[in-house]
Amino acid sequence: MRELRRLVQGRVLLLTICAAGIGGTFQFGYNLSIINAPTLHIQEFTNETWRMRTGQPLPDHLVLLVWSLIVSLYPLGGLLGALLAGPLAVTLGRKKSLLVNNIFVLAAAGLFGFSRRAGSFEMIMLGRLLVGISAGVSMNVQPMYLGESAPKELRGAVAMTSAIFTALGLVMGQVVGLRELLGGPQAWPLLLASCLVPGALQLASLPLLPESPRYLLIDRGDPAACQAALQRLRGPADLAGELAELEQERAVCRGGRARRPWELFRERALRRQVASLVVLGGAMELCGNDAMYTYALAVFSQAGISQDKIQYVAIGTGGCELLATLLSCLVIERAGRRVLLTGGYGLMTCWGSVFTVALCLQGSFSWMPYLAMACVFASILSFGIGPAGVTGILATELFDQMARPAAYMVCGALMWTMLFLVGLAFPFIMEGLSHFIYVPFLCVCICAAVYSGLFLPETRGKSFVEISEELHRLNFPGRGRGPAWAGPEVVRSTEL
Repeated sequence: MRELRRLVQGRVLLLTICAAGIGGTFQFGYNLSIINAPTLHIQEFTNETWRMRTGQPLPDHLVLLVWSLIVSLYPLGGLLGALLAGPLAVTLGRKKSLLVNNIFVLAAAGLFGFSRRAGSFEMIMLGRLLVGISAGVSMNVQPMYLGESAPKELRGAVAMTSAIFTALGLVMGQVVGLRELLGGPQAWPLLLASCLVPGALQLASLPLLPESPRYLLIDRGDPAACQAALQRLRGPADLAGELAELEQERAVCRGGRARRPWELFRERALRRQVASLVVLGGAMELCGNDAMYTYALAVFSQAGISQDKIQYVAIGTGGCELLATLLSCLVIERAGRRVLLTGGYGLMTCWGSVFTVALCLQGSFSWMPYLAMACVFASILSFGIGPAGVTGILATELFDQMARPAAYMVCGALMWTMLFLVGLAFPFIMEGLSHFIYVPFLCVCICAAVYSGLFLPETRGKSFVEISEELHRLNFPGRGRGPAWAGPEVVRSTEL
């Protein structure tokens, strides 16, 4: 009976991870992926809608502009959601914020589902903005919720589940977008509206799971609820030590104030942390992984794969990233963060260089398209092993509790801004650079690899005290050890 109870209690944390992830980063990857399948159908719908309204077809360049806006409104909504996540999390709590966040998903699914019947491509644009807001909120609140719910020894592995659910969402979006399922000319409104399913799963499962114990004690001041949540997540054994630590954190947070995002850029004590966050956070969005996904279909076609089979081969690209993130989750505590980032960007530089050469010489050698296809898979694997999973941990490990909320806002705003600009400009860049489309991304990968190898401090196996002391030496060379620190400073982590 006791073993059964332990097994059930161990499953509570797993169910919490799954319930938070299915409506969190899974939605991000899923909605990022499903928009690719109905590209031509939505462009035709936009043109026909305009013809019915005005009697004139929409010029091709304006059709491309409308499509770019549909794609780019998703990251713009994500930027708004990232700025909204902090106030929501401190007012409603972590779990309730994720649940309330599904309002945006429900509204977007309704707009998508009835857009063709209403003859309005503007409904698609508004729906993409709403699912972007939902993704922006959940991508900040989900790691906060899971990080506060996980035990110390599992916190690193639990943090990596965000990247795993993102990759899983990408794969599922590719599968559901197959022509045989919802990728056909008549079913594309249902494809876009299918984001309702993960949201419904989260609404059905997450209310049954506990709130963050740290939020219950520190933010709400409810020791009884905190202990009950811990008991469900950990079991009855060895709660006294963890409760004592939480009480210490509660005492430290009294009278403290979280830093504002702009204050991070003014403090010399945070110089190395901010530089690492900006350089590597921006590099993850500008390293060319999205370019590989976009160019993959053309490469597969040039390799001789028939049009009706390309969609199945393309699923392998998402499968590669999913496999790589799972592998990264297993080896991150052995290899270290710096090795995975440096190796990942270094490998992406190699594969990107070969990919560019293969595109330029594909007319001269019959086997060049196959080489380019191999580079696509190799580059996506390299991205999944290093940048995809490790970058998301930087804000947690490099910043203390007082600066961490602002760091999450800076990182989220940077990521979504980059994603918006790339989505808006990429179709025109691809048309202008042709076979040399990957050259700008190569420069980003080289810079990221050099920075990771030379300037990023390794945090594997180190306590917060050791990380803080090392960063103090880096920010203040010649001053020796930093000030005495008994543990990470804890404040209300989302009070911004």
